Amino acid sequence: MSTWSCDTEALGAEARKHFASLDAVFALQGERIARDPLSEVLRIEADGRAYYVKRYTGAGKNPLRRWFGRPRVRAEWENLQAFRGWGIPTAEVVAHGLERDGATFSRGALVTAGIPGTADLARLAQRDDSRLADPAWIARVSHQVARITRILHGHRFAHNDLKWRNLLVDEGPNPTVYLIDCPSGAFWRGPLLEYRIVKDLACLDKVARHRLSRTRRLRFYLDYTGHPRLLPADKARIARIVHFFEGRE
Repeated sequence: MSTWSCDTEALGAEARKHFASLDAVFALQGERIARDPLSEVLRIEADGRAYYVKRYTGAGKNPLRRWFGRPRVRAEWENLQAFRGWGIPTAEVVAHGLERDGATFSRGALVTAGIPGTADLARLAQRDDSRLADPAWIARVSHQVARITRILHGHRFAHNDLKWRNLLVDEGPNPTVYLIDCPSGAFWRGPLLEYRIVKDLACLDKVARHRLSRTRRLRFYLDYTGHPRLLPADKARIARIVHFFEGRE
């Protein structure tokens, strides 16, 4: 059984042909951007626009996901669609679907439209981009990342890989931040939610502690919580954030 959805109204003629079916998407050749044991990402040019094709041949890291739960590809497109519904800037999903052999996951794919003029924050940090030395630019970006993170957690949702590489920023003095690439994000409750919240914030802080001042990192946390000053519970959480990855790397 195969299911496939394509937003033909958002696509030009060439893109509609490329993304017409799951078979068509798996037949595409393009620039390989990334690859892992479960999936690969291709960059495709169509109608003068860039698209990113993510093709999955594995349902998830847990072998049981071939039969039970959401396959990773479905989680990814549903999470991106949820972000748009929550008002979080993200990549537009223009096609998605999967195929099963009986009850067993076989393969799946999603296609997102490229966001022109963007780079991920990790790449900016790696090349020591001058914008990271501009306090006004950093403040605008930090505020948006805090807002995005607050919205996610307000919906009891954790990204589970909220790293600088998954945050795109466009050019100009008033940048927009986009959240992308979320195949392992999920909804949580209670202590499990709090653990995932700490993990998300610790993922953001892994690079921030090397690139940003302690004052800016504190300002980010206060923006995230909406508190004018740290509460005792905030101080306890910050300690867990700072030490989250100790002994794991």
